[in-house]
Amino acid sequence: MTILIFIGSLLGAMALGIPIAFSLLICGAALMLHMNMFDAQILAQNVINGADSFPLLAVPFFMLAGEIMNVGGLSKRIVNLALAMVGHIKGGLGYVTIVAACLLSALSGSAVADAAALTALLLPMMIKAGHNKSSSAGLIAACGVIGPIIPPSIGFVIFGVAANVSISKLFIAGIFPGVVLAAGLWFTWWWMIRKEKIAPPEKKTFADVMLALREATWALVLPFIILFGLKFGIFTPTEAAVIAAVYAFLVATFVYKELNLKQLVKIFGDAAKTTGVVMFLVAAAMVSAWMITVAQLPDQVVELLKPFMGNKTMLMLAIMLLCMLVGTAMDMTPTILILTPVLMPIIKAAGIDPVYFGVLFIINNSIGLITPPVGTVLNTVAGVGKVSMDDVTKGVMPFMVAQFIVMFLMVLFPEIVMVPLKWFY
Repeated sequence: MTILIFIGSLLGAMALGIPIAFSLLICGAALMLHMNMFDAQILAQNVINGADSFPLLAVPFFMLAGEIMNVGGLSKRIVNLALAMVGHIKGGLGYVTIVAACLLSALSGSAVADAAALTALLLPMMIKAGHNKSSSAGLIAACGVIGPIIPPSIGFVIFGVAANVSISKLFIAGIFPGVVLAAGLWFTWWWMIRKEKIAPPEKKTFADVMLALREATWALVLPFIILFGLKFGIFTPTEAAVIAAVYAFLVATFVYKELNLKQLVKIFGDAAKTTGVVMFLVAAAMVSAWMITVAQLPDQVVELLKPFMGNKTMLMLAIMLLCMLVGTAMDMTPTILILTPVLMPIIKAAGIDPVYFGVLFIINNSIGLITPPVGTVLNTVAGVGKVSMDDVTKGVMPFMVAQFIVMFLMVLFPEIVMVPLKWFY
């Protein structure tokens, strides 16, 4: 009965068009009423405690860094470097998109920011070159999914706080799976364009490649600073976010000289608005998370999943299918906040490594960003690229399927995640 009230109150509020943050508050209040323990003071305390977290300070600074990179010329130079490196291959602009997405992912950690930058810079070029508009937009949307996986990652920060798992380990563990996802997109794009007769851009000279590399060097240094600092314990993920924002500001202002005061005011405003939405979601989710624990919902879910508890692979498959279903209707952040307190006790009871689960969980939720009908990244690409939502949805399907195949390979073969983690960490 408790599970039905939890799900029913949450979905009912969302069906009425109530924003997810307020739906989470209603859900928590409904559970309180069901258990005859409603107290407005407890409700308020949990909301305050939900946002009162030092690691969550990483979220606004990574968002600020992503905004600065897009406006300040760092993203543009990353794309130019990818063009110089692989633009001349058949279907080269698609490969440029994939390479640029991996490089941008190591800078911002936001799927929406990366997708917006790639759409603005590369979609017009791909359409002009003769590539199918729908497939091109779909590839860019799928590439945006890599953003929350290759560190730094806002998704890993939120999951790490919600699940009490090392964010540094999650960052390091996300590197190789992110590259494998990119390889899946590379293969899918190669398969789709193998019969195209489109002439690729002219191959750049070695001097052009070196010039593009020199111009992008300042942007490329940042991921190494972050990973080096996390690897050797020089700074925490939160401090890494501050370093990323300050570094991006200094490079965009004093090196590339593409950032002015007027732009900076808008950047701070946009980052603040996005941060406000995310932080209120986190705060509201704490009420539901606390009530989930008090109502012993994880124990009830364990009972439902008992047939799978003896087999880690089958349990992970069941959980991944559940997350796929939820991802079609909900955005990444609320999904993390709602499901993490329910699933983590099950993961621990089954003896599954929390870091491994966290990587698969975030990959699944990231792919949910391109899963219709709600996909946030699909809306971003459609809006920025002035492409119809139907075209983007149609174009993203082959790439989404490829990413889900890669994800399930990681479920069947956990070594894909765990062995590189042991190498790096």
